[in-house]
Amino acid sequence: MAAAAVAAPEVLRECGCKGIRTCLICERQRGGDPPWQHPPQKTHRFIYYSDTGWAVGAEESDFEGWAFPFPGVTLIEDFVTREEEAEMVQLMDREPWKLSQSGRRKQDYGPKVNFRKQKLKTAGFRGLPSFSREVVRRMGLYPILEDFRPVEQCNLDYCPERGSAIDPHLDDAWLWGERLVSLNLLSPTVLSMSREAPGSLLLCLAPSGFPEALVEGVMAPSRSVLCQEVEVAVPLPRRSLLVLTGAARHQWKHAIHRRHVEARRVCATFRELSAEFRPGGRQQELGQELLQISLSFQGRPM
Repeated sequence: MAAAAVAAPEVLRECGCKGIRTCLICERQRGGDPPWQHPPQKTHRFIYYSDTGWAVGAEESDFEGWAFPFPGVTLIEDFVTREEEAEMVQLMDREPWKLSQSGRRKQDYGPKVNFRKQKLKTAGFRGLPSFSREVVRRMGLYPILEDFRPVEQCNLDYCPERGSAIDPHLDDAWLWGERLVSLNLLSPTVLSMSREAPGSLLLCLAPSGFPEALVEGVMAPSRSVLCQEVEVAVPLPRRSLLVLTGAARHQWKHAIHRRHVEARRVCATFRELSAEFRPGGRQQELGQELLQISLSFQGRPM
């Protein structure tokens, strides 16, 4: 891929917010006392370390030096080069961006889906964009993604001038499969993960030399914290690829807070099919049709 300049996007004067979702644009337009409620910050913040796979209590917090295992997160740094990043974003910007919730813009390359009714349509779906062919090929070089066949790509554009964010949520599990894969472009950010389940997390007190010492072994759990009070911050470097599986995919909600969008950020998220649409599943024929379309790489944003 050749290098290309990335022009800064114009600040939108309108937004796509609905219901309780808001952005800086509609908040300023409404004026007065805001009728909306931004989600409160969690009481206890932990930081995820990709080299150990543990979440560690933030410095100067009540749980500094305490940690717990946080499985299901794989981070691949420098997945694309600066030149590839620039060309990808330039090609994205040649296509229209649609207004979305909470100050985001989006481009969808996938079937039209009604998740509430569990119905989908292939009409108009022409596959992933051509520039993603190399990205998908490169994913397959990593063991965790060697059989990953994406059926959908969603590009999201975040901008601090719009107050872009995305609320804590779990991705659908009826159509989308085990692995969620996201490519973080243009600027670093933080993925914030939280869990509303009852119960507590058992913590270990890390020995000296933390976090490296966690690789060798840990002390027995000697403290606990309520799940609902914990937020795990996963730092996402620029040009990194994130893979969520297992508990990180199905039990921990993920979000991007407004305060963590400090410059333009573009995220390309790739999703695979669930077991219902894979070989042996109830809708395997439809799944095969979707994959044939997706991997033709002839798509335009829906």
